[in-house]
Amino acid sequence: MRRNKLRELLRAGKPTLGTHIHSTWPNVIEAIGHTGQYDYVEFVAEYAPYTLHDLDNMARAAELYDLSMMIKLDQDGQQLIAQHAIGSGFHAVLFVDIRTPEDVRRCVRAVRPETPEDGGLHGVATRRMTYMGYGGTQDYVQALRDIVIAIMIEKREAVENLEEILSVPGIDMVQWGPADYSMSTGHAGERGHPEVRAAEKKVFETCLRMGIPPRAEINSPEDARRFLDMGVRHFCLGTDISILYQVLKRHGEGMRELLR
Repeated sequence: MRRNKLRELLRAGKPTLGTHIHSTWPNVIEAIGHTGQYDYVEFVAEYAPYTLHDLDNMARAAELYDLSMMIKLDQDGQQLIAQHAIGSGFHAVLFVDIRTPEDVRRCVRAVRPETPEDGGLHGVATRRMTYMGYGGTQDYVQALRDIVIAIMIEKREAVENLEEILSVPGIDMVQWGPADYSMSTGHAGERGHPEVRAAEKKVFETCLRMGIPPRAEINSPEDARRFLDMGVRHFCLGTDISILYQVLKRHGEGMRELLR
């Protein structure tokens, strides 16, 4: 089995840095790997078109540069796609739209091996991670135990049930979602609203107090400062489509100014 870099870093208590992509083109992952700056790449499948073949090819590209792959799933069909992504070689799954402790239990069971001690729902599957062999070995079971399970806290109900949710065994990382939270509380688009900021503070502080690493999504290194001051050490920086837009816009405006 391939080493799970993200799991190793979390186990060692070290900071982690990822970046988001919408594109399924493996060369984008290779370009990220060429930088030598990132630990993992998050494919935001919730927002992007893709096929199961794409998952295999994305994992192959990541392995060339010792990157881990994370997948962010749609709310529906999470067990199906999570297990296929893991079978392709993804090392982490980000589950969305969590509202209750039972939601988390379902997510954890979808990933963990179906053994008496783990109580999961992930059985033996002849997929890419078994290296063309038949799974079910102890190494296979351990690989499923090592998959990093991250959850989004992004709904009003989730913030209200926060401590109960974080008490469910198996959560490795928490991602705060201000956009969905602002919508679910009647402040759509107001990420800086006092109620949204108060909930953000509660989520990060509670995660740190309960020993579950929170992760912050940021658009630039400058955005990290306030989270670093809180004690956050896990970040996901930028998104491919947004980075492309920003560069094209900036350079295009510069050229238009010269052409005037």
